[in-house]
Amino acid sequence: MQFTTRPTLSGTFGMVASTHWLASQSAMAVLEDGGNAYDAAVAGAFVLHVVEPHLNGPAGEVPILLAPAGGEVRVLCGQGVAPAGATVAHYKGLGLDLVPGTGPLAAAVPGAFDAWMLLLRDHGTKRLADVLKYAIGYAADGHPPVERFTETVETVRELFETEWTSSAEVYLPGGRPPRPGELFRNLALAATWKRLLAEVAGAGGREAEIEAAREVWRTGFVAEAFVRQAARPTLDTSGRHHTGTLTAADLADWSASYEAPATYDWNGWTVCKAGPWSQGPVLLQQLALLPPELPRYGSADYVHLLIEGCKLAMADREAWYGDSEGAAGVPLADLLSPSYNAARRELIGDEASFELRPGGPGGRTPRLSAHARVAAVEGEGLDALGVGEPTVAKSPASPVPGEPDTDPLSGEPAVGADGGTRGDTCHLDVVDRWGNMVSATPSGGWLQSNPVVPELGFPLGTRLQMTWLEEGLPNSLTPGRRPRTTLTPSIALRDGVPVMAFGTPGGDQQDQWQLHFFLAVALRAPVRGGLDLQGAIDAPNWHNDSFPGSFFPRGMRAGSVTVESRTPAGVVGELRRRGHDVTVGGPWSEGRLCAVARDPETGVLSAAANPRGAQGYAVGR
Repeated sequence: MQFTTRPTLSGTFGMVASTHWLASQSAMAVLEDGGNAYDAAVAGAFVLHVVEPHLNGPAGEVPILLAPAGGEVRVLCGQGVAPAGATVAHYKGLGLDLVPGTGPLAAAVPGAFDAWMLLLRDHGTKRLADVLKYAIGYAADGHPPVERFTETVETVRELFETEWTSSAEVYLPGGRPPRPGELFRNLALAATWKRLLAEVAGAGGREAEIEAAREVWRTGFVAEAFVRQAARPTLDTSGRHHTGTLTAADLADWSASYEAPATYDWNGWTVCKAGPWSQGPVLLQQLALLPPELPRYGSADYVHLLIEGCKLAMADREAWYGDSEGAAGVPLADLLSPSYNAARRELIGDEASFELRPGGPGGRTPRLSAHARVAAVEGEGLDALGVGEPTVAKSPASPVPGEPDTDPLSGEPAVGADGGTRGDTCHLDVVDRWGNMVSATPSGGWLQSNPVVPELGFPLGTRLQMTWLEEGLPNSLTPGRRPRTTLTPSIALRDGVPVMAFGTPGGDQQDQWQLHFFLAVALRAPVRGGLDLQGAIDAPNWHNDSFPGSFFPRGMRAGSVTVESRTPAGVVGELRRRGHDVTVGGPWSEGRLCAVARDPETGVLSAAANPRGAQGYAVGR
């Protein structure tokens, strides 16, 4: 049995795994109070907004995968669309070549809140006040902030003091960042949720209250505050002040929605993901590219194979993924077909590849943005802000005391006077005693994305930065379309029955880390009669940056691979011999995975969470 940092939890009542222990335990409290997995997930998500505001917020976005006991897996899309005024012509008219990485021009219609409300309305059992009380308590009474939270606030301190003063009012209490061990309160956020509950209290019943809350968000005091904020000139990563395009009509017209998942069958498993408006199918393509016989797990041949397959899948993401429909839509069936992947598999040689090589599914001709073509040839735009989305576990201060941080691309980025920074993401998985399962990856609306909306206590998001300012691409900035997101939760079925929910923060790295985790679970021996979730999470991980990043300024580093220092030296040496540009990072620097599982034969539940970053925890009994 492999050594792990923690046990894989097992029990029969309920399991929660998330990127922050307070969210995990709040969700568990809902299960203990008779709620189901969906009630618990909503409660945990709103706590994540409070305790990880540098990683997500209510005005961000979330894709949710849900597997009701005895029902079909569904995707609940909480990714808002581009406003009606967010056209390529408008942004080009402002002299921009890329959507800024911060500020109101990057704000899509906020999507997370409405998605959580739909989940609670359609699948939960609790009233809105019952699930919001945990977040309200931590916002009003305070919580001790984690170190990454305080470090992030410190990086944007000058920006807050000089430009985003509404953010300073919340995140610089007494003129300084919050400190670990002290209580931090967001009284404005607590007041927002209390006002929301007061306004819907007389709606008449659980579902009516939730519907009333959705209406307040879309057309009431929340929407009015969003519109005022979008109209305020704001310094962004362009170095100039801009107003946004979000209007009252944009907010009123949008709703979260359900859709069927994208799926792929592999060795008796069926992996379910959000569609190609996310990067979810990248994991499916990586599975489709695997040969019938895999090299030995963890060997140099194995790591090389997965890295090279990822490069091909990510190249296809760049050329084909987006929120497009009809004849010009994403050819996902062809991208996952045996014939297409057999031909693509032939491109994987013994040496590291350095080219961006999208394929032509169904005989189509791939089209890359001009920026992506330049980045692929010249590495233009490459810097620590341009590659991937950083994880909290990979910041300049080592995730574990005394550990070096040797990965130049891994840290929380430095912040300039223009607010040039990104946030990261959270993750949450829940399974209850009835067999309901949910996996969600909340993100966006970070404290460093936009100024705090003064009346609300949280900022708008920046997901439009993932679109291109070039017409005719699958991911062109287009009013009414979703920007292609990196967020990609997972649910895996075994012989058609939901068995496991999992995911991770990490931007472009999410489906790289998830592939390794999934294969580690699927290929290695179980423990305690169940899946070795913790062992798969703890195993040394890696990522590559050989494709245009999804975040401003959209750079890439061809041939790069970053591995944890726990990777065997022989594997590192062999990867370098094959031409990979290997950076050895800290021993616990790659990934923030969470997972829960259920054995359909015995009903035994299990859970595990990532030790990297010293935040994630699984709880259950």
